[in-house]
Amino acid sequence: MTVDELSEPTGSQPGAGGRTTTGLTGAEVEARIARGEVNDVPVRSSRSMTEIVKANVFTRFNAIIGVLFLVILVVGPIQDGFFGIVIVANTAIGIVQEWRAKKTLDGLAVIGEAKPTVRRDSTAVQVSVSAIVLGDLIELGPGDKVVVDGEVSEADCLEIDESLLTGEADPVLKRTGDPVRSGSFVVAGGGAFIATKVGREAYAAQLAEEASRFTLIHSELRSGISQILKYVTWMMIPSAIGLVVSQLIVERHNWQEAVRRMIGGIVPMVPEGLVLLTSVAFAIGVIRLGRKQVLVQELPAIEGLARIDVVCLDKTGTLTEGGMDVTELRLLGAADEHRTRQVLGALGAADPRPNASLQAVADAYPVPIPEWHRTDSLPFSSARKYSGAAFKQPDGESSTWLLGAPDVLLRSGNPGNPGHPADPATGPVLADIDHLNAQGSRVLLLARTTKSLDDPDPAAPASLTPAALVVLDQRLRADAAETLRYFGEQGVQAKVISGDNAVSVGAVAAKLGLPGAERTTDARDLPTDRPAMAAALDAGTVFGRVTPQQKRDMVGALQSGGHNVAMTGDGVNDVLALKDADIGVSMGSGSEATRAVAQIVLLDNSFATLPSVVAEGRRVIGNITRVATLFLTKTVYSVLLAILVALWQVPYPFLPRHLTLLSTLTIGIPGFFLALAPNKERARPHFVRRVMRYSLPAGIIAGAATFITYLIARHHYTGAGALDAETSAATLTLFLISMWVLAIVARPYTWGRVTLVLAMGAGFVVVLVTPSLQRYFALRLVGTEAPWAAVGVAVVASAVLEVVWRRAGAGDGPATTGETDAGPPTRDDPAPGDAVRREL
Repeated sequence: MTVDELSEPTGSQPGAGGRTTTGLTGAEVEARIARGEVNDVPVRSSRSMTEIVKANVFTRFNAIIGVLFLVILVVGPIQDGFFGIVIVANTAIGIVQEWRAKKTLDGLAVIGEAKPTVRRDSTAVQVSVSAIVLGDLIELGPGDKVVVDGEVSEADCLEIDESLLTGEADPVLKRTGDPVRSGSFVVAGGGAFIATKVGREAYAAQLAEEASRFTLIHSELRSGISQILKYVTWMMIPSAIGLVVSQLIVERHNWQEAVRRMIGGIVPMVPEGLVLLTSVAFAIGVIRLGRKQVLVQELPAIEGLARIDVVCLDKTGTLTEGGMDVTELRLLGAADEHRTRQVLGALGAADPRPNASLQAVADAYPVPIPEWHRTDSLPFSSARKYSGAAFKQPDGESSTWLLGAPDVLLRSGNPGNPGHPADPATGPVLADIDHLNAQGSRVLLLARTTKSLDDPDPAAPASLTPAALVVLDQRLRADAAETLRYFGEQGVQAKVISGDNAVSVGAVAAKLGLPGAERTTDARDLPTDRPAMAAALDAGTVFGRVTPQQKRDMVGALQSGGHNVAMTGDGVNDVLALKDADIGVSMGSGSEATRAVAQIVLLDNSFATLPSVVAEGRRVIGNITRVATLFLTKTVYSVLLAILVALWQVPYPFLPRHLTLLSTLTIGIPGFFLALAPNKERARPHFVRRVMRYSLPAGIIAGAATFITYLIARHHYTGAGALDAETSAATLTLFLISMWVLAIVARPYTWGRVTLVLAMGAGFVVVLVTPSLQRYFALRLVGTEAPWAAVGVAVVASAVLEVVWRRAGAGDGPATTGETDAGPPTRDDPAPGDAVRREL
């Protein structure tokens, strides 16, 4: 019998032979396609172009601004409708950026898509999910996802995790004839099933489309902005009524002038660019990460990354490379070396889908000659922590062998629990294992058992005879140490959570320089009570022998302690934890299950990419907080000015063109650049409260000072043209105070930010000294007394603003955080100017 034939399952189940079913023929496939029995449900990784246009054009705030723009077109002049052109331009930018993000996401989704293996005409071929037809025979192995509904036709110790469907974490053993549902995952064994439901009838179609859809799900940032804009909308209606009454009835302006003045007071209340700029920042973040081979499956994951303060790392595939090497074989007792090598070779050859450890064993030990016939098998599972096989040897002798974690096989017949102590004879063996684990090696125990693999407890200590220790060394990732150091510098705690021996994992972490690596904990000793577990997790750094359910519990315990948790993983045993973590990060080479659940997929399998991912999230939310302060300061002073004008019964001091100029120079252009600048500050909660803490006093001070200047100018100027002169003086005060707000928000200063602030000031000076621009914007400073008074009021108001800002922030605001522009340790992060030129 050949090694290939060793994969045949035992038993007399019909159709259970591993190579007896040929699958559909080419003609049968074509016939089913012709009948429409194909799994052709489109799975979109982004919104369609039509949806992008609708989402960016047909918004409540664009409708409000659009109506006001149309009104200005009726009452004129056209320069007072300049704000409408700005809205059109911003909307166009949003459409273009999201279209670019769509192209990137669509391309990356295709790269990250795994293809199931189907058997057609007796040949196993990989096809896309959409090419599966009704009746296809689909092969399954560890880590594979069940992509359509079906019925098991072949089962070789097939265990399927249906937790994403039922919530039950325990894998379900499947036999021939059992149903399987799409959306479940194989955790152990192998087999095949026949597709009985495809297309929209299968649950996989709904699951895949929902998981990969380009969505903007709930986030604190977006919900906070929506809350602010809702309040602004409520304030607009009474403000508009008050302005119309004061301008039309009290001031007796003609209706065109009254409408212009009313719109001039209403338009700046709407932070129309804030939501759009947030979307642009998210989209650019996706594009930047896409260039680094990072697939972002949900845009709000960008924000979530900014809030991470704990990252849970799986050792294998994250801190270490996938490959392993056998470095030593230690015989135990009276074991014969030649026979032991034969057993290891047979075990390695018998598993058609070996894990990394068994692959290393298979590479180190050749297939025994003559070959051993496998009569039964027990595939490895992360819950059991060992595998096994029964053989009939060439001399006719039968034997059953187990290969797995020594501390599990020697200490307990119940995987995952310490159980009763080992036999005294195994004490020296455990001592050797501890010594090897302390050196960072992985150790497997080869033991012969007298029990059948069908026995509920084939690893009972009384039935085991240890034969050898197989020592394996793992390759450390070259960039892992630098990445862990970055997390430490950024205040992000790294917790290593692994299914391997805790001491061994701790040794690997120590080699990488992880602080606290010496504090290792066996997860089997962790308390089950959530508060107690949270305390243990806070105290420890390295945790070994963690079961899949424990990983999920540990993530929940950390979250209950107030932490924002990112979970990385690449194996099926990480799926539950990835699903529950605030941010799930999967390696591109990991199982399809982890890639389907994670919000972030590192397609290049590089752990060193994580700092860039974290930094990108911090950049987005930190910069949006800055920009939001600018926008909402304008909203506050606009509302205050409207109230003061109505109470004093004076003409509204500004036309729409004046506030459009101010918004462009002090908010629009600088906000655009600030939103794209580097920023590594970890985001804080309570977005609305933090932003309003600064924008509310800033807006009140700006509005009050501007109105004081306006009243001084009204007293000073008389006769024809007085209103233009009064407006110009008030505009000068408001501009200077707004520039001071910008200067505060732009801290800490860099040459780029200083240049940005000075350029905006120079832009306003150009308008004041250029006759054509003076006429266009209706700005004319008359005399010297009123303009200097306007400057004096602005200086006093700015000094008051500085004091209030510092006291309100107490070191917590965007301008006083002491953050720097130093990014993560990557070479391809562009400078702020490069980001704008390259991405926009």
